[in-house]
Parts: sequence; C-alpha cells; structure tokens
Amino acid sequence: MGINTERDVEANLQIGPTDQGMVRLFITAGPAEIPMDFDPDEARDIAEELLAAAKAAELVKN
Repeated sequence: MGINTERDVEANLQIGPTDQGMVRLFITAGPAEIPMDFDPDEARDIAEELLAAAKAAELVKN
C-alpha cells in the first residue's frame, strides 16, 4: 500500500490541543484509535507540509 493506493475505509480525524501543551491528531477507523501527539513546532511543520501537498495536488491534471 502506498500514498497512491485508494482504499474504501471510513475514518475520522480530530485535531486539537491537549492539556499537556501538545497538538493531537486523533484518528479513528472502526475499532482502531490512533492518537498522534506533536509539539507545536512539529505541528507547524506538518501544517506547512499539508499546505505544500494541497498546492501540488491542485497542479495534478486528471
């Protein structure tokens, strides 16, 4: 499985701050729960990567 492999899986994503000063991405899919905590600097880096990926995706011709 890779970034370009499509799957028919429903998942939910929640993003928010924790009471420990971290940024949490909380992913649920069926019975699976995946909490991913990042310090604020890491979260900013991830946000920049998401924006760059969105810009690149806009350039893809279907």
